[in-house]
Amino acid sequence: MDKSQENNTIKATNFIREIIEEDLRSNKHNGRVHTRFPPEPNGYLHIGHAKSIFLNFGLANEYNGHCNLRFDDTNPTKEEQEYVDSIKEDLRWLGFEWGDREYYASDYFDTLYEYAVKLIKNGKAYIDSLSADQIREYRGTPTEPGKESPCRDRSVGDNLKLFEEMKNGKYKEGEHVLRAKIDMSSPNLNLRDPVLYRILHKHHHRTKDKWCIYPMYDMAHGQSDSIERITHSLCTLEFENHRPLYDWLINELEIFPPRQIEFARLNLNYTIMSKRKLLQLVNEKSVDGWDDPRMPTISGLRRRGYTPESIKNFSEAVGIAKRENIIDVSLLEFSVREDLNKKAQRVMAVLNPIKVTITNYPENKTEELEAVNNPEDLATGKRKIPFGKEIFIEENDFMENPPRKFFRLSPGKEVRLRYGYIVKCIEVIKDIHGKIIELKCTYDPETKSGSGKSDKKVKGTIHWVSSEHAFEAEVKLYDRLFTVPDPESDPGKEFKEFINPESLIALKNCKLEPSLKDAKPGDRFQFERLGYFCVDIKNSSEGKPVFNRIVSLRDSWAKINKSKGKN
Repeated sequence: MDKSQENNTIKATNFIREIIEEDLRSNKHNGRVHTRFPPEPNGYLHIGHAKSIFLNFGLANEYNGHCNLRFDDTNPTKEEQEYVDSIKEDLRWLGFEWGDREYYASDYFDTLYEYAVKLIKNGKAYIDSLSADQIREYRGTPTEPGKESPCRDRSVGDNLKLFEEMKNGKYKEGEHVLRAKIDMSSPNLNLRDPVLYRILHKHHHRTKDKWCIYPMYDMAHGQSDSIERITHSLCTLEFENHRPLYDWLINELEIFPPRQIEFARLNLNYTIMSKRKLLQLVNEKSVDGWDDPRMPTISGLRRRGYTPESIKNFSEAVGIAKRENIIDVSLLEFSVREDLNKKAQRVMAVLNPIKVTITNYPENKTEELEAVNNPEDLATGKRKIPFGKEIFIEENDFMENPPRKFFRLSPGKEVRLRYGYIVKCIEVIKDIHGKIIELKCTYDPETKSGSGKSDKKVKGTIHWVSSEHAFEAEVKLYDRLFTVPDPESDPGKEFKEFINPESLIALKNCKLEPSLKDAKPGDRFQFERLGYFCVDIKNSSEGKPVFNRIVSLRDSWAKINKSKGKN
């Protein structure tokens, strides 16, 4: 990681940092800090994973340690190389490198098998021939103890023989499993003889057809941590009840003891985080793939136009907690606004154009007006934008019968054109259906912005583009994918019923500043008065950029919800 990335840590004091610093004071692990980021390659990473990425890589970097990238590839029924590649791409985009510390749980399949054999030999594991339904039934409930399997007392010799035959492919899926022998009356259901290995006659994306038995998460995760000598194994809270099993296996196998520490995962409103449900959206074509700009995936956020810095800042603002909570997605949107406000060049674009003819402006004259590229960073300089007799303005910047506090253009009223002149509407042209198709205006040549020739002031300023020089492009207005804060809250409805029908509005004939024709995929801009936009990295081509709205200039959803609350 380069020096600029060294501060990419969640800096606020939190209980994980306190644990690490206490371990360093006591010289536990000889002062080492070694973490890991262990994604399952069964889907694309989402914003919740980003929090874990910044935490694991960030803490390791902060304490001069290491962070491994380890793929938890123990379920070949759901894993694909596509997901492995996307995860690595996302990590690099966020600014992290892992050097030669790229590992896979499948790297350890031989060792994990030997660990299982050791448990059998020590009388701590056995082969169970109950069906999956019977195992669930025998497991009991949180208030009632489980029952021991009839297979629990098989001899060590029989268990070793059956386990080897399972490995050699003698049995069908579901015929046998390997279970730990712990305590069927434990109040923690994870200690009631959990399954450690199951039979899966499936092709693995790395080990091919070498194995037909695969370790369960609990058999692979802690042991992989131990093999890699991880000091601090950071997990989300759903694994808190698994920690006793994690520790039991480490103790029974007498191997290096990492420490599992749990923290609250990231939950966002107006968002789905379940990989299974995100995959459902993709497979049912409710969205345009995993990288659809409405998806909470890192690839979707990247395509939408979010910056790595904005996601880092969001992660820092959320912080690390011990209790689950729900974060307002407006905080994520605020983070990208704050970042792009400092970086994005200002340009003018008219998304719903209406033609304006300035009747007293000279025919065939074009002049160049001077515009500031970014008032937050004057070092970015200024640019020239063409102005002529015919321009386009936004349709909603004109009202024929405006309310009292409408400070934009209306008949007989004046408004300033951004970086330009003050104009007055003198005539409204409509088609045979009564639709406004053109406005006739006059301009005051003494009111050119910045000329100092006139002290005349008006209350409203609107953006525009020159009709003759405008570049026509497609602009996609992306918004939140769901209309309700918790799409999974209604048990009587499927979450897809709450998909926002206006989460994507494609506008085909937008008029943009001519310089935008040369914008490259990934370039970000602030369309003045409209929001932040990015050139789509997937659907754009040379000379034909497609623009995605990243976020509006303000949180319009907050206003909508506030208004609903009043009614």
